[in-house]
Amino acid sequence: MLRVGLTGGLGSGKSTAARLFEGLGARVLYSDEMGRAMMQPGEAVYQAIVERFGSGVVLADGALDRVELGRLAFAEGRVEELNEIVHPAVLARQVELIDGLSVQEPDAVVMVESALLLETKHGGEEGWRTRFDRIVLVTAPEDLRVKRYVSRADAGAQGERLVALEEEARRRMAMQMTDEAKSSLADYVLVNAGSLQELEWQVDRLWPILVEAATRGGWGERIG
Repeated sequence: MLRVGLTGGLGSGKSTAARLFEGLGARVLYSDEMGRAMMQPGEAVYQAIVERFGSGVVLADGALDRVELGRLAFAEGRVEELNEIVHPAVLARQVELIDGLSVQEPDAVVMVESALLLETKHGGEEGWRTRFDRIVLVTAPEDLRVKRYVSRADAGAQGERLVALEEEARRRMAMQMTDEAKSSLADYVLVNAGSLQELEWQVDRLWPILVEAATRGGWGERIG
């Protein structure tokens, strides 16, 4: 088995890359999806968030108000409080799933998609270094990343709304490691600055290398 960490900053296109790898046969664990599932009413993570942030983050139907929670986390500097609740639970679940796959599919390429894979403080003393055999980084120019974030949040945004979303994107990006810093830690870098076909071409080239490493017990070609 090969344990691959797939990461990239906001708007880099890491989720798109993850889906391409999944289409080729990778077993992909999406950290954001796992976190959202744990933030549903009745879950331990949900309860811990409400206890920490108060009833103001709960909507009338009992679900978490993700907009308000995001405002508290990013605009008021409480993001690490939120990470302290969500990240350990998500990481523990990922370890459990990967351990199961190692028995069921010993030659599998298991990929964990996460924006904060390299930044999180909740992966043990060695963090990602002990959890993954390879790190794949997806990068893109900053302006393009901002444009993608705005398009995803509100494709028709104009005027003050557009400015606010752009500022929000840059504020969130400022809280993440730079692509330069991440590149120095990555084994492979995918540049997502063009068309989907260009990204797909890079994924197609990397995939056989990962498969070979998986079948050889984590040994195989590296870069950089």
